[in-house]
Amino acid sequence: MSTSSGSTSMRTPRRRVAGLGSARSGTGHFWLQRVTALSNLILVVICLPIVIGMAGQGHAGVVATLGNPLVAIALLLLLLSVCMHMRIGMQVVIEDYVHAEGAKVLALIANSFFTIAVGFAGAFAILKISFGG
Repeated sequence: MSTSSGSTSMRTPRRRVAGLGSARSGTGHFWLQRVTALSNLILVVICLPIVIGMAGQGHAGVVATLGNPLVAIALLLLLLSVCMHMRIGMQVVIEDYVHAEGAKVLALIANSFFTIAVGFAGAFAILKISFGG
């Protein structure tokens, strides 16, 4: 078997393309988007009653609720899942609709930095409140 560059390869044509799209990561993004969507659904069902229960409470009530480690962990997991889902979704939109390579690269970098900043800010807030700050 020879390739167009003249070098030989021991890999079969099927093995060279197995499971990989033209971008070599499309299938992984597709499944990660679906997994995070499912985890978002499950975690929202768990966290929504908690958030509704905290509505109208004062600072002391919110600190007491978030002081429970299970509540803080559930909210942190939801935040992580939502941020990952948001990043992947925006990445797909940017890759599909931004055609200039320079603008696309800048938008993808900004997307990653934005979602990381939102995740860290949210995690900091949840942890600070849960530890009584």
